[in-house]
Amino acid sequence: MRPLRSRRRQRRGISLGVLALCLAAACSLQSQGVSLYIPQAAINATVEEDILLSVEYSCHGVPTIEWKYTSHWGVQKIVEWRPGTQANISQSHKDRVCTFDNGSIQLFSVGVRDSGYYVITVTEHLGSRQFGTIVLHVSEILYEDLHFVAVFLAFLAAVAAVLISLMWVCNKCAYKFQRKRRHKLKESTTEEIELQDAEC
Repeated sequence: MRPLRSRRRQRRGISLGVLALCLAAACSLQSQGVSLYIPQAAINATVEEDILLSVEYSCHGVPTIEWKYTSHWGVQKIVEWRPGTQANISQSHKDRVCTFDNGSIQLFSVGVRDSGYYVITVTEHLGSRQFGTIVLHVSEILYEDLHFVAVFLAFLAAVAAVLISLMWVCNKCAYKFQRKRRHKLKESTTEEIELQDAEC
């Protein structure tokens, strides 16, 4: 009979071990309920470009997705939604954001002020959550800088032309003034010479 007891204990031990393993797997699945994949963690863009902040997530059930924008100006909530429902978009990004069911968002007509960190939070209904960050750098288009330089150079050329014209007019006036003065000096010297001759 003893061998039967040990077999029963052994079976109980195995079933308890399998049960513990299943519980550990379930706990581990529950703690890792959300996985988040970001294919491009850093994006460079130019002004007025449309940008896709692409992510993919997997979880049990329908999560809540939230995007925030962080820069040296502060933290700002962009959008929050559950896939399949209407997104709650902040006033600052009202007509500039498009959401997708995979968690991605698209920003329309980005500017230099849009440079910064975009943080996504995917929260499962059980409470587990996953964070991800995308860095966006927006730079101005080079030809806009060249346009500014060209306008500035044209302004300087116009100012130089006006100054040259003023110098030419001043030079002509000074020349006429000197001619009149010489003519008056010449007349006065001839009058003095005639007076001296008359006195002699």
